[in-house]
Amino acid sequence: MLVAAAVCPCPPLLVPEVAAGAAPELDTARAACTDALGVLAAARPDLLVVVGPADTAGPEAYPQGTPGSFHGFGVGLDVRLGADVPPEAGVRPGSEVPHGADRGTPAGPALPYGLAVGAWLLGRTGWADAPVEGRGVGEHLTAERCAEEGRAVAARADRVALLVMGDASACRTLKAPGYLDERAAPFDAEIARALGAADTGALLGLDTGLARDLRVSGRAPWQVLAGAAAGNASLGGTLLYEDAPYGVGYLVATWS
Repeated sequence: MLVAAAVCPCPPLLVPEVAAGAAPELDTARAACTDALGVLAAARPDLLVVVGPADTAGPEAYPQGTPGSFHGFGVGLDVRLGADVPPEAGVRPGSEVPHGADRGTPAGPALPYGLAVGAWLLGRTGWADAPVEGRGVGEHLTAERCAEEGRAVAARADRVALLVMGDASACRTLKAPGYLDERAAPFDAEIARALGAADTGALLGLDTGLARDLRVSGRAPWQVLAGAAAGNASLGGTLLYEDAPYGVGYLVATWS
C-alpha cells in the first residue's frame, strides 16, 4: 500500500554542477525537494519507487544500482539509483558515483534523465531508509495504463513510498523551451491544486493531448501516483513549492 509520496521537478538544472553559475536560482526548489524526501523517510517505507518520465511509453523497470549520468549536459557526473557502492569508491548508498566506478552495475539501460535527477536527490539527502526501484513512463502511456502501473507498484510491499519526478508545462514565457502558450498557466495551476489536495481524480483526468502540446513531462508519472494512491483514501496533500523559472512549471508536493 502507498503510505507516502514526494513529487519533485526533474530538470537537470536542479543539479548544481549542471546549472553552474545559475545554480543559486533553484536553491529554494532544492530545499523543498529535501523537505519532501524527509516526509518519505518519516513514513518508514519498506520500498521506495522512483517514477519519472522516459523516452518510451513504458513502463520500464530500473533495479537498484542502475547507473545514470549527466554527461549529455556537459558534466562528468555519474549517479546510481539507491546503489550499494563498493566501499573503496568512497561514496554512500545512493550518492554520486565517481566516473568509471561501474562495479556491480546491473545489466540493462541507463536511467533516463528524470530518474537520474531522482537518484541525485536521493544521494544528496543520503537516502538509506529502504530499498529503491525505478519506473520510467512516457508521454504516450495512457492514463488507464498509468493507473494500472500505479496499482501494481503500490502492491509491491506492505509500505510503499513514491518519489515522483516530472515538470509541468514548458510554455510559460516567451523564452520558455516551448515558447509562450496561454493555456500553460491555467493548466499548471490545476496541477498544483490537484497535487496539493491529493486529488487523484483530477490527475487521472488530465488532458493527455494538451499535456503533450505544453511539453508536460510529469503527466504520466503523476497519473501513476494517482493509481498507486487509489487504495489509501487517508492520504492528504501539501504543496511545498510552485514556480516557473525559465518558463517551466516546477512543483514540489507531498502526500502522507
